[in-house]
Amino acid sequence: MEFDVAFIRSPRGLLKVGELVTVFVGLVCFATASSSPYIAASCMELLITVDFLLLYVLKLNKKFTLFFWPLIDVFNSLFAAVFMFILSMIAVSRHSSKGSLGGGIVGLIATGLWCGDAFVLFKKITFNQARSPAAANN
Repeated sequence: MEFDVAFIRSPRGLLKVGELVTVFVGLVCFATASSSPYIAASCMELLITVDFLLLYVLKLNKKFTLFFWPLIDVFNSLFAAVFMFILSMIAVSRHSSKGSLGGGIVGLIATGLWCGDAFVLFKKITFNQARSPAAANN
């Protein structure tokens, strides 16, 4: 199995790692506040982000070609950003402890990272254009 270490050094890879770190910090903050709805949502987003990071680092997106992974990643990033924004706003406005407030603030940072990831990835996706000059001649 080969590893794509260059992906982690790329802007998208750094965004994924940043998302992973911020969601993990948010999860820990919510866990200290024992806010179970926030813990479940943060854990779900953490697992999905880890899955996409492993998909790209292990080059599994080239083996499983049934799906158009970049578009799925864009939709996931947008959904995660909206979901975490709403969750973080609720956590910040109704904070009952410092852990809930901290998790909400870190969740807002993660929201910005997901929006940035969706923007960078959406710029790379080309619709109705040839993928290479050789394909345009065919």
